[in-house]
Amino acid sequence: MFRQPKIEYKTNHQILTMREAGIVLSRALDTAVSAATVGATTDDLNTAFEAVLKEAGATSNFLGYHGFPKSICTSVNAEVVHGIPGSYVLRDGDILSIDGGAVVDGWHSDSARTVLVGPPRPEDVRLSEATEAAMWHGIAALASAKFVGDIGAAVDDYVSGLPGKRLGILQDYVGHGIGTQMHQAPDVLNYRSTHRGPKVRPGLCLAIEPMLVLGGLDTKVLADDWTVVTSDGKRASQWEHTVAVHDGGIWVLSAADGGVSALEPLGVTPVPLEG
Repeated sequence: MFRQPKIEYKTNHQILTMREAGIVLSRALDTAVSAATVGATTDDLNTAFEAVLKEAGATSNFLGYHGFPKSICTSVNAEVVHGIPGSYVLRDGDILSIDGGAVVDGWHSDSARTVLVGPPRPEDVRLSEATEAAMWHGIAALASAKFVGDIGAAVDDYVSGLPGKRLGILQDYVGHGIGTQMHQAPDVLNYRSTHRGPKVRPGLCLAIEPMLVLGGLDTKVLADDWTVVTSDGKRASQWEHTVAVHDGGIWVLSAADGGVSALEPLGVTPVPLEG
């Protein structure tokens, strides 16, 4: 008989520590995003990100993870996720996903943003905006969800309802639980499934991260054993936040405002915990 992996439920105090990690991460991503200009290398972004973590006394949960050599992932154009920062020079029209994490006192945060470098292509604007909005619809669904699978259903419903050409939701890469480790149970699907997942209850902390593509859903891993690209060369976008469920509601731990500005228009008011 198969058993579901055990879920780590957090106390309010532990969630508050994860919030500290999320705030540091938000600042570090702000800095990396600001550095993502034409002529900068993706390694420049990694250096900028690391400086913020070091100043805050936090550490990266990406660096050394299964041998990963950098503190952020920088995935450009057809790269979906897990791109390694290096000598690539950013150019006008690039679409770039920056994914990073921070650890404070042993508690993890994880977040990703998509950046459009220089004058953007209209289809990339639509892709990034749709991916970000899909993430927020998934987070909003968590506020009233009975099961973790309700998140993926909300993401899927939002993307499916968009006008114009259908965007693809990658199924090979999903969100996850987070806490004393970066990746924990449960998986958080970004699409509707008959698998409802575990029940949502206070103490559950999740990284919600839809990845959308302009083309087909097939991907492949490059020779570096990390970088995932679309098989058809079409562009991709990733957005992600770490979110906590507690007795009073939900709180977006990796958003500077806790998620207020994005969630209130969707009818959800995040509830911060008192320190």
